[in-house]
Amino acid sequence: MTDSDPFDEIIEAETDRDPDLAVIEAGSRTLRAQGTGAPQADVPGRPEDPALDKALRTVEADLATRWGETKLEPSVSRIAALMDVLGDPQRSYPSIHITGTNGKTSTARMIEALLGAFELRTGRYTSPHVQSITERISLDGAPISAERFIETYEDIKPYVEMVDAQQEFRLSFFEVLTGMAYAAFADAPVDVAVVEVGMGGTWDATNVIDADVAVVTPIDLDHTDRLGGTTGAIATEKAGIIKQDATVILAQQPVDAAQVLLKKAVEVDATVAREGLEFGVVSRSVAVGGQLINLRGLGGEYEEIYLPLHGPYQAHNAAVALAAVEAFFGVGAQRPDPLAIDTVRKAFASVTSPGRLEVVRRSPTVVLDAAHNPAGARATAEAVAEAFDFSRLIGVIGASGDKDVRGLLEAFEPMFAEVVVTQNSSHRAMDVDELAGIAVEVFGDERVQVEPRLPDALEAAITLAEEDGEFAGGGVLVTGSVITVGEARLLLGRG
Repeated sequence: MTDSDPFDEIIEAETDRDPDLAVIEAGSRTLRAQGTGAPQADVPGRPEDPALDKALRTVEADLATRWGETKLEPSVSRIAALMDVLGDPQRSYPSIHITGTNGKTSTARMIEALLGAFELRTGRYTSPHVQSITERISLDGAPISAERFIETYEDIKPYVEMVDAQQEFRLSFFEVLTGMAYAAFADAPVDVAVVEVGMGGTWDATNVIDADVAVVTPIDLDHTDRLGGTTGAIATEKAGIIKQDATVILAQQPVDAAQVLLKKAVEVDATVAREGLEFGVVSRSVAVGGQLINLRGLGGEYEEIYLPLHGPYQAHNAAVALAAVEAFFGVGAQRPDPLAIDTVRKAFASVTSPGRLEVVRRSPTVVLDAAHNPAGARATAEAVAEAFDFSRLIGVIGASGDKDVRGLLEAFEPMFAEVVVTQNSSHRAMDVDELAGIAVEVFGDERVQVEPRLPDALEAAITLAEEDGEFAGGGVLVTGSVITVGEARLLLGRG
């Protein structure tokens, strides 16, 4: 590698590493070879057949009687018991396990597209869903059908009830869905499962797999009441997905998080590949509908890749996804050659990520983005500034009450001319008056409009964006929560 290598410049520009990490890193093997998808379906809507829709609603109602995703008893004992009575379906296929704070779902979808392009049958489990609960379980790049979702639930229901009777607490909503996903993947059967954690890692319900490849997307502060108040503490929980002799793909991390993750890798003799060192983004430029990126993988250079997603963070997600798939195929370890570039290009060109800087309307342009914490909001703000030329941007914000809402609003404040605060239908939604009070403190009274109903908020924001005329460059960004984005998506005619 020469002094003029652009990858050196990326390392210098994008890494902020404590020199003391060298001691930890020296004890950990690293991946770096020396050397030079299937299309994804959109988000499904409700079934058109009334009988099928009723059956799906019955399953949803049954699942809703269980603990929701925010009520936890940190343990994998219940899901492990369910897997045991089901015959451990999660051990019938290899897996790639993904944790982190932001970017997990987009990265999972990219990994899925790459694996599918190399003619592997994939299962993907992600959360939360944007519009339909069936989105959470995908086969071959598409959400499973409502029929299959119902069948899978009915198949495992007797075993779920058996475990319920034996445990102190019933299986939660998320635990049952995880069991459904692992059973559906085994039944398919899939060649590889791509699994996103729900929260944390060590005690997350998904953590009954022993993944060959563990992926950690950027860690930031979120769920601090359950995971810890520092990125290092949060990394301790997320490091739980790193298993003995696995390969670990690390996105750029805060120093304290990196220390924890690398220490865990040493303890279990895991192989590590780090963004900015073993792999990364060499260059990127804005293109119509997305960006053109050059990546450095574990097996060499991958040039002129079109990614139909906006923002620097999506380019970094792509680098992480590519490294994960290379590691899965043994690139950088058993084999020195890079993956076939044409297949990689085809896969990335097919990637979609609904609700992540997704344009759903023009004149004025309405963009949906599921940013729900300050780090995600900062990344979204940077991406919007780069990809769109708005002269005046109106925000529609509906947030969850258990998030750092002030931090979220402060991250968006410089970019929004005005905000319309609202409330989605979830029981987790922050009360609109409470949200308005925080928004007034951040934006000032003159820049805040309150519309309790999301349809009214969308109408108000579109009207504000149109005030300067059709060709003035006004736009609307709907954000603050995956649920807000999903409901807006339905209202605006998508899915």
